Amino acid sequence: MKIACGVVVWLAMAVVCAAQGEKRPATVAESINSMWADEERDFVSLADAMPEAKWNFKPTGAGFKDVRTFAEQVKHVACANVAFAKEMRGATPPEGCEKGGPNPAKSKAEIMKYLRDSFAMLNDEINATTEKNMMEPIDGPYGGPNSRLGMTYLAVWHLADHYGQLVEYLRMNGIVPPASRPAAK
Repeated sequence: MKIACGVVVWLAMAVVCAAQGEKRPATVAESINSMWADEERDFVSLADAMPEAKWNFKPTGAGFKDVRTFAEQVKHVACANVAFAKEMRGATPPEGCEKGGPNPAKSKAEIMKYLRDSFAMLNDEINATTEKNMMEPIDGPYGGPNSRLGMTYLAVWHLADHYGQLVEYLRMNGIVPPASRPAAK
């Protein structure tokens, strides 16, 4: 009986998995975007969820010495996205991304525009990644030496790292991150 139940459960899981994953990514860019698009959506909605009045929030206490404000974190991510994209293009990346970079954005609306524009720029480079060029060498102060594919993984890691940090910032302010909220019925 246990074996029969196990087989039924296994078959049910196989059917569910097959239904969810009918289309396998056909290109390198589709493979990267299968994760990147979700991370982008979650990060942008998280940044937008913090009220502008709290964009200067940063945790306090001994364990939080020299951390960035919420706004500085978001601006840093935007600058890093631009830097990764420019390095993938062979162009000079902006300086000072660890401090938010040279973009003059200050208000929530300005920083959110900068963030969205940075994702568009990096998305262009991710979408241009192919089997032919994915191992091309990339040099630069932020992601190099690396390959084009390695830069995309660095971008995914970097975004996930800062997403995790900003989840804490939201929760410290009594805000549930959008990706953690129950689905609307």
